[in-house]
Amino acid sequence: MSRILVLYTGGTIGMDHTPEGLAPAPGLLPRLLQRFERPGLAFDVIEFEQLIDSSAVTPRQWNQIIDALVSRYPDYDGFVVIHGTDTMAYTASVLSFALQGLSKPVVLTGAQLPLVHPRSDGWANLADALEAACQPDLNEVAIAFDRLLLRGNRARKLDAERFDGFNSPNAEPLAQFAIHAHWRRERWLKPEGEWRPTRINENLKLAALMLTPGHGSALAGMALQAGGLDGAILLAYGSGNAPADPVLLSGIEAMKARGCPVLTLTQVMKGAVEVGAYAASQPLARAGAWPGGDLTPEAALGKLQVLLSGSVAGEALREAMSRALRGEMTV
Repeated sequence: MSRILVLYTGGTIGMDHTPEGLAPAPGLLPRLLQRFERPGLAFDVIEFEQLIDSSAVTPRQWNQIIDALVSRYPDYDGFVVIHGTDTMAYTASVLSFALQGLSKPVVLTGAQLPLVHPRSDGWANLADALEAACQPDLNEVAIAFDRLLLRGNRARKLDAERFDGFNSPNAEPLAQFAIHAHWRRERWLKPEGEWRPTRINENLKLAALMLTPGHGSALAGMALQAGGLDGAILLAYGSGNAPADPVLLSGIEAMKARGCPVLTLTQVMKGAVEVGAYAASQPLARAGAWPGGDLTPEAALGKLQVLLSGSVAGEALREAMSRALRGEMTV
């Protein structure tokens, strides 16, 4: 018998039609979930008091999820977090780093169409998430979507129209669901260390700044120089290339002087930052930006958010950002 806790935070999957359009419908999703009751599976559902569209998620909601998981962690074999798709990859990334020492499955899922729609993808996504949450050797945060199980901190939302809305461009799936579930256990993380969850510092100010031709680099540099950020992510071109814009470089140097990290990622979906592959990748590194390898923007933000919340700083922060803590990057 597997005992699973389902946390319903909001999102399209549990919405219903209203005169103003789709909107959260309290009580609807827990009733619909009764369809999944079967021998060998027991699950409880906690519906958050304030159901939100995931585009409105903040660190406060992340702490709500963390607190709900931590307070009930000893009582369940696995967990399913039902979440809106817009920021699901961000939440999955934050949880993957915040739930240090995780030795049970935490599986996020949602839908492109609500369960009340006759063609909803939510039924299959929920079935796969529940099955994944019953796997005792899945010791990580994952996303179940469109017949794939993806590592949470590798996943990205890639399509707002199709049912295959999520994938992990730089990592293979953890499982594929067909007539049989094909578990790729050789790719799963092993449990590491003791259970030490971290709450999020809700006052941290982090930003992702995308470089664009023209004034984009200078504007990013001005944002870095302004002094209000605790950390920043620069979305550069290709393998981490950027113009040697003096305003941008001065902004990175100002952040470094304040002890605030700046991480360089690539704008493209596949590939990684590789300092030295092109001469144009050197100026950001020389100014003090750290290369982020093939981290997704969602994973980079989540990793910085959790490490800074745990007061990791200086060289220890740089070292932690350069290595894979929860399978989030290729080293």
